[in-house]
Amino acid sequence: MADIASKGGGGASLTTKIMVGMGAGVVLGVILNQIGSEWIDTYIVEGLFWMVGTMFVNALKMLVVPLVFFSLLCGVTGIGDIRVLGRVGSRSFGLYLLTTAIAIAVAITLALIIGPGKGFDMTGVDTSGVSAAEAPSVWQVFAGIVPTNPIAAFANGEMLQVIFYTCVLGIAVLMMGDRSEPFVAACEYMNEVMMKIVAIVMMFAPYGVFALISRTFAEQGIELFVPVILYVVTLVGALLLHLFGTLSLLLRTLAGLNPITFMRKMRPAQIFAFSTASSNATIPVTYRSVTERIGVDGSVASFTVPFGATINMDGTAIMQGVATVFLANVYGIDLGIAGYLTVIGMAVLASIGTAGVPGVGLVMLTMVLTQVGLPIEGVAIILGVDRLMDMIRTAVNITGDAVVSTIVAKGEGKLDMAVFDNPDAGVIYDGAIGVDPEAEARLARVAHKPAE
Repeated sequence: MADIASKGGGGASLTTKIMVGMGAGVVLGVILNQIGSEWIDTYIVEGLFWMVGTMFVNALKMLVVPLVFFSLLCGVTGIGDIRVLGRVGSRSFGLYLLTTAIAIAVAITLALIIGPGKGFDMTGVDTSGVSAAEAPSVWQVFAGIVPTNPIAAFANGEMLQVIFYTCVLGIAVLMMGDRSEPFVAACEYMNEVMMKIVAIVMMFAPYGVFALISRTFAEQGIELFVPVILYVVTLVGALLLHLFGTLSLLLRTLAGLNPITFMRKMRPAQIFAFSTASSNATIPVTYRSVTERIGVDGSVASFTVPFGATINMDGTAIMQGVATVFLANVYGIDLGIAGYLTVIGMAVLASIGTAGVPGVGLVMLTMVLTQVGLPIEGVAIILGVDRLMDMIRTAVNITGDAVVSTIVAKGEGKLDMAVFDNPDAGVIYDGAIGVDPEAEARLARVAHKPAE
């Protein structure tokens, strides 16, 4: 990845172009929402913007399973010690559960202090069509990790099952010793190919982010925030408090690293997460940022990043905490300490078995509301603003993944401090990606060389 990590080619960085695209998307989206033209809504917002945005998100999702498979397989074989793999897995799992529990506890505390929802007027709120999802038992969650059909797990993007199968395969490869060398070499090559494809897709990111943001703000506007403004303020405040407070404190305390440097280097992945509202779709970008910008060794990141995208949902847990307090105030129900402890436990459990896709937070919320006896129809009150809130909390989710990956890597001696301290490490600049004509000609000669 030397051609990507270098400044060769000059020009603006990709992150700068993505931020410009996001800012332009917000402005244009709000303007189009105010215009309210049927032709614009049909052909621009739901036509062009939908097409470009969907193509970009699909391209990211296209990379997820093969990238996770090859990078994780290389990571397992690169570690070379099953005990180390177990240690990395147990540490990351424990930290993910810890950050999720802290996140929802902070959210509930802040919401109880601010008190959103008191005196809320239910007039005009359509509560029809909201149904509760059934909460899985802890036994179902862990039993579902083992796939009955690995091919189906890969096809359906069941990340926990993909991770489990890949780890088992990697352990089997290690057990076969020297006979596995050709297979490992092939996987390492495919991992490099996948990273090249990630770089190619990322070159179109400014346009994809622009289309996604423009469409979201053109559809949502700003009027939806007025009735639930205190809920939005509380939720955003809790998300920012967890992002710059809890996660930064953990990074400083457990890894001894500068949170400001870390946050600056995670900015591209946070922008991607904000625009896609999907932790899974952001895996390729998170992985590249963690390894090439922060310096986490691939043997650690290949496990912790996809694992975190599946089970670590700090932002989603915060939404559940704030929303539960908000709806309890709306309906005048006192949940008490036992009720809020139930919310914390349910949020942690549900985060393990829920996919990192857009809108999953509302599904998890219905589980929580059912457990504490709140009317699930209340979800309709926050439904209008949830898309934009989902974008913010997804950025918090993937930042939590990166923080845990960095802490675990530092503890295992797998963090390259030279990369972490270098502000230009892993930055993609204009012209950084291209095809070497001489290398292309050599490959063509090899491909057309007659068999001996």
